[in-house]
Amino acid sequence: MRLISLFFILTFLFSCKKKEEKPVVVSDMLSNGMVVLCEGLFQQNNSTVSFINNADGSISNTLFQDKAGRMLGDTGNDIQKYGGKIYIVVNVSSTIEVLDARTFKPITQISMIENSVAKQPRSIVFNGSKAYVTCYDGYVDVIDTTALVVEQRIQVGRNPEGMAIANNKLYVANSGGLSSPDYDSTLSVIDLTSHVELLKINIGLNPSALIADNSGEIYVINRGDYGAIPSSISRVNSSTDTEIEEININATHIVKMNNDFLVANYNYTTQTSGVTLFNPQTETVTNSAFIGDNGITTLYGLQYNPTNDNIYISDAMGFTNTGYVREYSSTGTFIQSFHVGLNPNKIIFYD
Repeated sequence: MRLISLFFILTFLFSCKKKEEKPVVVSDMLSNGMVVLCEGLFQQNNSTVSFINNADGSISNTLFQDKAGRMLGDTGNDIQKYGGKIYIVVNVSSTIEVLDARTFKPITQISMIENSVAKQPRSIVFNGSKAYVTCYDGYVDVIDTTALVVEQRIQVGRNPEGMAIANNKLYVANSGGLSSPDYDSTLSVIDLTSHVELLKINIGLNPSALIADNSGEIYVINRGDYGAIPSSISRVNSSTDTEIEEININATHIVKMNNDFLVANYNYTTQTSGVTLFNPQTETVTNSAFIGDNGITTLYGLQYNPTNDNIYISDAMGFTNTGYVREYSSTGTFIQSFHVGLNPNKIIFYD
């Protein structure tokens, strides 16, 4: 009798599990949804890509595996769409995946290995027919977007991170992040015609993300040392290439929303999050509690979609659990959440 009962229990559990794991079918052509890059865990080879279908709210958390027939790799740091292609920067695997933007099927994989040493790519931006990739070995790689090969390397500072373009110049944040506590504090300025580093600008400690405003000024997040030295934002004049001021706003992410900036911060000590609304025209904080940390566990990414005028926060849920994309209106009102992969960080919108 006990064996018969056990049989029925196991049959029931197996049936439930099978129903939960039923895959979501993604159409051959991506549209009306969001592609979410999920970083995974360092040295675990478990980066993934999710697709959120806006039409019915369904979610596929195996988009890359389904389209490529293989795993993405170790620690996906950036994803961008440009010229009909998707570029995924995979840091520890030292690869850049290039895919067709509509079908999400692989076109090629660019190896980011130099003399048998991993370059550890981090971020990617585009200008004309070139892609520019920061590499943790101290260089920016220039990739031809037609040939899809690295054609040049430009030496910058230690462990470069984010980039921004203004006045035909590429600004590169040199973090020195692998040399903690001996961080870098410079911004490399590269001429986009000659591909020569013109100078380095001294700014705050441990610079990371940066953005250009509508007038061409550059705003750089300085992460500090995650403890005694707090984060801040440097404002740089791209005409004179000098730091104008250092703004005392704690920040880990910064994005444009219409004429304003959304400035997000995750406090590693208190493990609290928040989003501030900042006006770059007046250089003032207009709302210091635009989005509070209620309902956000670990703020790991921030983006704005101008098409639907909504804000999206990637919540890493303590870094060891599968995460969420949390959607808000442009007034900071919570709308809904989507359960995605491990450590979501970047989103591409298909409208």
